[in-house]
Parts: sequence; structure tokens; C-alpha cells
Amino acid sequence: MSSTVDLPRRRLLHALGAGVPIVATPTIAGSGVLSLIQSNQAIRIDVFRLGVASGEPHPSGFTLWCRLLADEAAQALPPEVAVQWEVAADQGFREIIQRGEHFAISAWDHSVHIDVTGLEASRPYWYRFSALGQQSRVGRTRTAPIISALEPLHFVTASCQRWDHGHYAAWHHISRESPDLVLFLGDYIYEYGAVAGRIRAHEGGLVSTLAQYRARYAQYKSDPALQSAHACAPWMVIWDDHEVDNDYANLQGERLQPDFASQRAAAYQAYWENMPLPNTMRPGFERTGGALTLYRRREWGRLARLHFLDDRQYRDVQVCPRPGKGGSAVVKRAACPTIDDDGRSLLGRDQEKWLAEGWDLNRPWNLVAQQTLMARQAWTDPSAVDQGSYWTDGWDGYPAARARLLDGIVQRKVAGVVVLGGDVHAHYVADIKASFDDLRSAIVATEFCATSISSFGLNNATLQKASVFNPHLKYARSDQRGYMSFTLTERALEARVMALDDVNAGDSAVQVVARYAVDPREPGANST
Repeated sequence: MSSTVDLPRRRLLHALGAGVPIVATPTIAGSGVLSLIQSNQAIRIDVFRLGVASGEPHPSGFTLWCRLLADEAAQALPPEVAVQWEVAADQGFREIIQRGEHFAISAWDHSVHIDVTGLEASRPYWYRFSALGQQSRVGRTRTAPIISALEPLHFVTASCQRWDHGHYAAWHHISRESPDLVLFLGDYIYEYGAVAGRIRAHEGGLVSTLAQYRARYAQYKSDPALQSAHACAPWMVIWDDHEVDNDYANLQGERLQPDFASQRAAAYQAYWENMPLPNTMRPGFERTGGALTLYRRREWGRLARLHFLDDRQYRDVQVCPRPGKGGSAVVKRAACPTIDDDGRSLLGRDQEKWLAEGWDLNRPWNLVAQQTLMARQAWTDPSAVDQGSYWTDGWDGYPAARARLLDGIVQRKVAGVVVLGGDVHAHYVADIKASFDDLRSAIVATEFCATSISSFGLNNATLQKASVFNPHLKYARSDQRGYMSFTLTERALEARVMALDDVNAGDSAVQVVARYAVDPREPGANST
């Protein structure tokens, strides 16, 4: 373990301002600055009541997270708080592998991001934090396999956990599965204000400032089931719109707010503060105006490459919006010819190029973690004179960009492409085809788009009525809340579609409502 002792105050404060973690042996607690911090009055409320988390696993480590929270009305946290962390080889912490110390500072809302390295690949570890005389709960995480290992992967996908639409029973069941990895695919919080008559209420009004985003994350993270899911396994996360503003696109908000760039920067800062993301991903406000590069890749040994996409930050704005509004609409294709403009992109051209050049041609699987449904969802007959109706916020609003992505898969003969999504509050299983207008067209990839943890879905009868226009959809139900669970091996992907009995019950049971298998050499979902 590395250590720093007797840091000059100027160097120490420079590190604090930059958000740099400072690793130290316990003897540093006697130094001047830390003595001042430790001499603060004991905080009476549990400062770790938002739980703990880990993320971004790699063969030699992972990122650990916590965020200290006091009761501002009664007793605020000091501007700088020393936080100790430990990583152990066992749950009882009899064999501590690494320990260190980090400053949690008010500029980053006392969030802590510890980038741990130097560990053994492909094994579990346990971690905890302590600060101001208190100790956090214990979290369990793990490292990824070494690059040459062909090790199975058990993972789950989840998204869309609107607080006031239901309870988080799905997270209890995910915790009990104890997966290797949780992929959260967007809408961790919702920005809306309180709505009367809901099962539980949002605190405060419509969110748009840094303080409001921070408070909304604190409310969501207070849920015990969500905390348990964070503590059971490492997470990898991407965002969608509600972490910022409904249906936002690039630097345009749904309400065409003139100050939206500032709102987005505040939302991005709060997102980094509250997710188990590494320090290298911290938004650089002076340099980038608050942009946060979230798209990235990770490998799971020799088994799979995971591509994480950002379809919000760089996209062209939605076509044919409602009068005086930004955001989405359902439009007739013939009445909105710009929908087919070849120059429009959902990912932005730089990210498109990054994805096209980064397909793995050696591993059996390429998993694409992104926000929404990629397969076409026509709401009326595409063969009619009006060419069908489509929702403009998803991939259907950017058909040329989707065609470029799929053409790249075909041209490079990429194997085992599985698209994972959320956003649409419905369970979908789909065959992604080179052309959705041709029933004989080749299947290019397989898609599993999981429903919401709690957010309401559209009327299921409406979805079923449209099914005749979408024969490539193998499963489509919008009246289910839950998640999807996967086991990935060299030979097959096995998927379980999980649905809660009652999202309004915190202790709801969950059912396996469908099972599918995918062969990496033959794309397409096969019911089992």
C-alpha cells in the first residue's frame, strides 16, 4: 500500500481542490490538517446512510464509492472530511488487503471515489468506509477475469426506477441473485416534482439546480433495496434523459430552456458524484463546460467485450417536435421527411466512429449496453401510404444512424452482437434485422430491452395491437415491471425475463415469465 506522510499544506489543499484521492497510513491522522478535521464535533446522524457502491471492475481492481450526508438543518459536515477505506479478502475483514485515506470535500458533495488497483483477478472482495467516528455497511464486489480467461458472466440489466411510481422490490431479487455485474442503463433518478396521490412522493419540485439534483439522488439512494443492490456487486452505469431533463438532446431541453447548458452541467456533476465512476471520468468544468465522457469499453476476459454508449450528450435534436417544445413525438414518417436525413446521428459522429472501429472480432461476444429499444417499433402499418408511425426519441427517430451501425456489423462480420437496453418501460426481446421492411432480411444482432424497475408503462393493449407490424419482436409486454438476468458462456447467452407480481408491494415476488437463448454464431433469440 502506498502512503503519504507530512504533506505540505499547500500541496494538500491543491490535491483537495482537484478532487485527488490521498492514500495514507493511519499515522497521518496525527498531522496538522487531519487533526483539525478529526477534531470536529461528532456527527450525530448516520453519515453513511446513502450506502456504499462499487463499479468499473477490471482484472486488478475496481472503483469504490460512498457519499457522506449529514443533516444540514441541524449539523453540517465540515468542508473537508477524512474518510478511511479498507478492502478485505473476507467478509469479516480478518485479512485486509488494502487500506487508505481520502478527503471528501464539499466541492464534490463529500462524495468519495477510490480507484483500487493491484488486486488479484477474478475473485470477490469486501470493502467498507469509516469517517467521523462512524463506519459504513460492508459492500461486496469483485475483479474481472484476466484477459486470457474464458470465464462465465452472470449479469443483470435494469433501468427506469421512478420513485413515485412504485417500490423497489426488483432490487431485492437482484441482490439475492448476487450477480457478477449489474448494468444500469439509464433513468436512475427522475427530475419531476411531487405528484398528488402517488404511492410515495418526490421531495421538492422540478429539479434543475445542482443542489436539487443532489437532494434527489439522496432521496433515491435512501431506499434500502437499492442500497442492497449496490452493495452486492459492482455496477456499470450509463444515463438516459431523466438524470437531466425529459427527452433532452445534446444542449436542448424539452422546454427549450435558455439556460439548459448550465442545468445539464449541474446534472452531470451530480451524476458523477453519485455513481461509482472513476476519478478519470470526473467532469472537467473549466475545460469542457461540464461535459462527461461516459461511453467506454470493458472486457470480461476472453469471453466478451462490453460497449457502453451515450445516446443523449451528442445526438441531433429530435425531428418534427410539438409546437413550442423540444423532445419527442410520434410522427407519420411521410409527414416528417427529415426523419430519414442521412446526416442525423443519435450517438454523434465521433462516437459512431469509435463504435464501428472497436468491434471485437476475436471474442465470441460483443455486448452493447445502451439506453433504449434499437429494433424498429412501428405503431401503424409501415406499408401504408403514410409509411407508418414512429417515436422520434429512440432509434426509430434516427433510422440512418441505426442503418450505419448495423451495416458496420455486417461488413466486419462481427459475431455475438447482443444489444441491451431500457428506457421504454416494457420487456422486449427482438431480432435486429438488416432491413425491417423485408421479412427475409438477415438477422444482424439480438436485443434484450428490459422493462422498468418501477416506472409506469404504456397501455399493453396498445402495444399488442401494434405487434402485427413488428414480426421481429419475439416478446413485448408493457404491463410488467422488473429486470432481465443473463448467464453468458462461450457457447450461449441464456436470458431470463423477470416480472414482479406487484410493483406497489415492497416485498413483491418475482416470476420468470420467459426464457431465451442465443448462439454467438447465429444471431437471434430462441425461446427455451
